[in-house]
Amino acid sequence: MRTLKYAMLGLIKRGPISGYDISREFSDNALASFWHARHSQIYPELKRLLEEGLITYETVIQGEKLEKKVYSLTPLGEADFKSWLRSDEPLDPTPKDVFRLRTYYSESLTSSEYLRLLDSQIRQHTARLEALKETGRHFPETPPFGTPEHGDYLVLQGALMREGAYLNWLALCRDAFAGKEDPTHE
Repeated sequence: MRTLKYAMLGLIKRGPISGYDISREFSDNALASFWHARHSQIYPELKRLLEEGLITYETVIQGEKLEKKVYSLTPLGEADFKSWLRSDEPLDPTPKDVFRLRTYYSESLTSSEYLRLLDSQIRQHTARLEALKETGRHFPETPPFGTPEHGDYLVLQGALMREGAYLNWLALCRDAFAGKEDPTHE
């Protein structure tokens, strides 16, 4: 399944949007807190969506000469997107996590090497959690169901919980090393 296809159809369904703005959604906005796509993935997918008749575009002039394409859903695109939304998927495999893999094999590191990596992860996840909290300040209360903001809010809450749980696990890892030295590796 091309999940990126449906992530993009959903963005386009929310309103006409340029390829550049789609790219920004995957890197700078709420969508980026749980789904990422590179610029190099977006334009080939837009081309496929056009070829499949799921989207259309209008060329608009921006400024004096700059042209940009603004994409909209076709009725076929709307039907395909809604069909996907209604489907129930089996659980995906556990996502890959490089730091967890390093922790799994941490016996091959000195404790100071592992603690350096662990502290870096704590800093990075703390920064991510703070950025998510900052985004959450835009939602003083739960938005009404049926609005784009409602889904944004719920996904953001999940991202906050995910980062909080990950930081709790990192603290457990840190506590497991507290005051312990490994004379065989240092």
